[in-house]
Amino acid sequence: MFTVRTRSAGSRARTGTLHLAHGDVQTPAFVPLATKGAVKTLEPRDVAALGYELILGNTFHLLLAPGPELVAQMGGLHEFMRWDRAIITDSGGFQVFSMGHGGVADEIKGRGRGRPGGPAAPRTGSILAIEEEGVRFRSYVDGGERFLAPEGSMAVQAALGSDIALVFDECTPFHVSREYTERSMERTHRWLERCLRWHETRGPAGQVVYGIVQGGVERDLRAISAAAVASSACDGIAIGGSLGQDKAQMHEVVGWTTEELERLAPDRPRHLLGIGDVDDLIAGVELGIDTFDCALPTRLGRHGVALVPAPDSGWRVDLVKGRWRSAPEPILDGCGCPACAGGFSRAYLHYLLRARELTGLRLVTLHNLWFIARLMEDLRAGVDAGRLPEVVAALRGGAAPGMDARRNGPMDAERSEAPNPH
Repeated sequence: MFTVRTRSAGSRARTGTLHLAHGDVQTPAFVPLATKGAVKTLEPRDVAALGYELILGNTFHLLLAPGPELVAQMGGLHEFMRWDRAIITDSGGFQVFSMGHGGVADEIKGRGRGRPGGPAAPRTGSILAIEEEGVRFRSYVDGGERFLAPEGSMAVQAALGSDIALVFDECTPFHVSREYTERSMERTHRWLERCLRWHETRGPAGQVVYGIVQGGVERDLRAISAAAVASSACDGIAIGGSLGQDKAQMHEVVGWTTEELERLAPDRPRHLLGIGDVDDLIAGVELGIDTFDCALPTRLGRHGVALVPAPDSGWRVDLVKGRWRSAPEPILDGCGCPACAGGFSRAYLHYLLRARELTGLRLVTLHNLWFIARLMEDLRAGVDAGRLPEVVAALRGGAAPGMDARRNGPMDAERSEAPNPH
């Protein structure tokens, strides 16, 4: 289900193709989140027009509402949300982490741990127990107690009919002991085997399964986990759990893991869970990651923050700020996204965002996903042409994806036509 096309001579970067039930996916690729069956503010045809071939649905949220039974009755998630390309579904493991510790930033910074009203408060759902059989938690929808086991997670993903199903795991927090991290990792390995056994006899035809490497920030545990997952019958391998408290540590942990996977399972696809900053995508490709998923580009768009080729500013510009009130320029000159190519000025977007008009959120989201799609296109072209270091240097130096990064010499560049603004 995965073929490698080109390997970079100077790094672990590679290009390839995922061959999935609902179509091929060119890698490396970014995967937008359709958490509750929709990429927020967009229609499926918008996402396809931007060039995306794979999106991610959230098993945990779709379990609670509208429920896998209804989705299956409606023909599966593809038919339900009118998306005819590939879908990956997570397992619910990260949501267990979030209920216990808040988001990743909350957990690393210690916000809400043991504090009334923090991210783990029952008003937003809470974890009751992580046991060998599975996880008991309180639903944020109705407050009722629910239980999710590895087999149940796989059953939900089977009902959703995704192309790729992730095994159930515990997303190990950062602020825990090494002993806890090791116990959690070993339980995740046992859950991996339970998921694979269930899927072998009951999984839908054409659905492939990814195992998940855990081990926190301990190098030896990451190596042990990579070996355990690589020795299993999973079709692909994801990297999850705590990756550290800063970008340097995250890149180090990912590097440890891909080094092991390159040795143990060089021909299986690798997915990095929950990572989507521009600099992290570039570094991840260099480290040998094939696909990434993250809410960041769309979440930024809904907060009026646009992605731009400005590394010193985190590749971001906040269009809500008053300095853009009368700015006539688009978000990015020469950009082919519906917002920029459509002639919408920063002043107009600023006005829409301040007025809380949904059109503003939609236009900035379209721009951000266009920006990321062109970034990944540049990186693929760089690997295929044997010029990844030059492309990476240009991007890190402030080159605009899809416009500047590939200008220094001929390349077999992939090009996508801009979608018509609508």
